Amino acid sequence: MTSRRGFLAGAAAASLLATPALAQTVWRMPREYRPTLVRIGPGQIPGSIQVDSEGTWLYHILDEETARRYKVAVGEQGRQFRGTAYVGRKAEWPSWRPTASMIQLEPEVYGPFRGGLPGGHEMNPLGARALYLYQDGRDTLFRIHGTPQPWTMGQSFSSGCVRLINSHVEELYDQVPVGTPVIAA
Repeated sequence: MTSRRGFLAGAAAASLLATPALAQTVWRMPREYRPTLVRIGPGQIPGSIQVDSEGTWLYHILDEETARRYKVAVGEQGRQFRGTAYVGRKAEWPSWRPTASMIQLEPEVYGPFRGGLPGGHEMNPLGARALYLYQDGRDTLFRIHGTPQPWTMGQSFSSGCVRLINSHVEELYDQVPVGTPVIAA
């Protein structure tokens, strides 16, 4: 027999991860969220990725004067990646498994998915592509990835990762090699 709490937990998980196809047909991307070439100040490292967590922007630094800017969703306060890392691995249509800390913090939301979801699954929160962030040869468990929930852009929404609209992460993925430096502030 399903308890009221069990039902509500299942509904919360479903609303968090489900129905992306329906929502994507209704959501309209604001013009200012489109990837844009912008001028940057001096001192940026060409080829690097800079994440402005407060402003919810990701910048792929193209040269000493120009970056490609993408609107992103970032982790909730206290769950955001801050600091320096590098792209240690890349994956197309990556599989996903919630981390132990995600399950511990929100067991009703993430517990049902402890076994993970295959890449391409409509409820897989990593979306179309993932850039895995590493420090000193170790996976940080933070990602720059796509999302089946584009309406979350501009918000502090996720469990810590940086999310892009799927078509935007596909573009970035094609431009960024393994080893790319990532700086998040």
